[in-house]
Amino acid sequence: MRLLLVEDDSKIAKFLENGLTQAAFAVDLATDGEMAQDLLGVNSYDLLICDIMLPKIDGLTLVEDFRKKDQRTPILFLSAKRSVDDRVLGLQTGADDYLTKPFSLSELLARVTALLRRVNSTSNPTTSSTPTALMGGGVVLDLISREVKRDGKKIELQLKEFSLLEYFLRNQGRVLTKSQILERIWNYQFDPQTNVVDVLVFRLRTKIDREFERKLIQNMRGVGYVFQSD
Repeated sequence: MRLLLVEDDSKIAKFLENGLTQAAFAVDLATDGEMAQDLLGVNSYDLLICDIMLPKIDGLTLVEDFRKKDQRTPILFLSAKRSVDDRVLGLQTGADDYLTKPFSLSELLARVTALLRRVNSTSNPTTSSTPTALMGGGVVLDLISREVKRDGKKIELQLKEFSLLEYFLRNQGRVLTKSQILERIWNYQFDPQTNVVDVLVFRLRTKIDREFERKLIQNMRGVGYVFQSD
């Protein structure tokens, strides 16, 4: 799942980005309200985590404007403002939850999971733009429980393996280059000397394909990898 984190404090932003990434979320980071507004205008997100005190455009204004265009994406406010009035204002502006600083990463992750579960449980599955599961080639990846099965058999994946499989399932039939995978999973640009992508793909193929006659993850020599579900 793809999240937008809006936080101008560099230490907090790095801490949260690392924690969310390790929990198998794809994270885009905006350090001010204007940057966040630009990202929201061109990308779709499963959840928005937003500080209130931001440069250029404050969090309340950002969320209020966003809610006029989008009524469904869950929003979690982060703020050092702890009064009841501040929390009420944040929720009235359009947020679904409000978490006061300081907080633990485990609490943040619990709030994020609860918001995602709530929005998916109340959505019509035939019209939802944020499905609770991704499927292809007999593989079912549950985005909420983090459970993965192929042909009904449960498969245990590590966090980066889960993220890679999610990326493949969201791009079935499309060749993904090593640089694209590096940027998506590790958030850095392509280094032609590294083999971390090959190692990760090998680990995932071992778990997803080894015990099945039909191989879903194909190597496109010199180009990248593709998940062939058809």
